Amino acid sequence: MSLTIRYFAAVRERLGAQESVSLADTPARTVGELHHWLLGRSPEHARALDPERGLRTACNQALCDADQALEDGDEVAFFPPVTGG
Repeated sequence: MSLTIRYFAAVRERLGAQESVSLADTPARTVGELHHWLLGRSPEHARALDPERGLRTACNQALCDADQALEDGDEVAFFPPVTGG
């Protein structure tokens, strides 16, 4: 069971385009819990995903709130509030 985590804009510049996470490796059951867990992965994750940056999130390409439940195979994306095309 795994999640694909995608990063965009400045977050992508710091962390790369994407990473995969096994649901067995994280206690996260919601997008908000996943965000919190990712903050502890490394100092670079903590800087790139800092809640003060006002990042937006999407699950399976639909904007979502922190309470969005996670399921096996989901794609979660993190991106700044304003991104260019």
